[in-house]
Amino acid sequence: MLANRSALVGESVAIEDILRTIEKVSQTDSTVLISGESGVGKELIARAIHENSNRSNKALVIVNCAAIPADLIEAELFGHTKGAFTGATQNRLGRFEAAHGGTLFLDEVGELPLQLQSKLLRVLQTRQFEAVGSNKTIEVDVRIIAATNRDLETAIQTREFREDLYYRLNVIPLKVPALRERKSDIPQLISHFITQFNQATGHSVEMPSGQILEALMAYDWPGNIRELENLIERLVILKGQGTVDLGDLPHRIFQKFAEGRPSGTGALSEWEFPRMVLPNSGLDLKAIVDAFENHLVDQALARTNNNKNRASELLQMNRTTLVEKLRKRGMIQTVGSRNRMKAENNHPTGASTGSDSNSNSNTNSNSNSNGNANNNGSLLGNRGGFIPDVNA
Repeated sequence: MLANRSALVGESVAIEDILRTIEKVSQTDSTVLISGESGVGKELIARAIHENSNRSNKALVIVNCAAIPADLIEAELFGHTKGAFTGATQNRLGRFEAAHGGTLFLDEVGELPLQLQSKLLRVLQTRQFEAVGSNKTIEVDVRIIAATNRDLETAIQTREFREDLYYRLNVIPLKVPALRERKSDIPQLISHFITQFNQATGHSVEMPSGQILEALMAYDWPGNIRELENLIERLVILKGQGTVDLGDLPHRIFQKFAEGRPSGTGALSEWEFPRMVLPNSGLDLKAIVDAFENHLVDQALARTNNNKNRASELLQMNRTTLVEKLRKRGMIQTVGSRNRMKAENNHPTGASTGSDSNSNSNTNSNSNSNGNANNNGSLLGNRGGFIPDVNA
């Protein structure tokens, strides 16, 4: 059995398969290629392989290939001599030498520049290299573990990754599933992180249950375990103690939960309405309701490219009702209104008649009224755009 598996949390079939693979490969020096999305725990698996191997008393050296500039990564991996390039004021040991006798973990290996991939291939074949600026050959005893979130076979087809290097790295392939593919592990992961952050902060946040746990289980976690860990850390720090409420969850999580529930379930439930706090000084309820309505109307129009038939279907209202709401906000003009505006624009500047005064008065009145409507809409980010409608 594994001597150390504390960092690998879960009891799903997928995680048990990974643990069995780690147990087998840790007893060898074979090169391992770990693939999977960002945040699934590839570095944890590399650590587990190293810590359960006979190299565990030596260094595990981690290199994030994507974080080092392309013009520096060769010197970072293989070291350099004094004066090898501008800024090289002294000899420097490379990561390969630092990992001698231990394990070198090349994270995001798919981001290595092509010109460096050939040199890495030679090192994997011979375990020999030269530091930048030196002609002295150095031999190392290093176990290589690489990881990537890219599809390297596709990268080979686009000539972004060497095929021969891929086969040299891919001796033992280990695919890590995304968290959405092993959701049964989520409760155990949450419990693990809550315990961890409670201990670190001295807080006492309880394990989520009921609808809170349902919401966390319903979410797909595109950021995988890293996203879940960050959320639990935030909840423990901000909550401090007691139970987590739906209102404590980020909008993206309880929205996913709400979308999966039958329409109208719990008409006054927290996830069906925006989370708002009534100020101590009170608020203008009508203005807020109008603003919220305008905000949803604008979203429907934007989503349907101003098609009022489709927008009214999204809002589950009659088209005529929607058109009337838009007209009241000044977002639709009748043919008569457009003709008056056209006539006013054709008058020479400074010319004024009695009818002009009335028309201007009406225009100013409409403008003030529309401005008030748009001000209400701006409470929720209303764009207040003008929508001509010859069919209104």
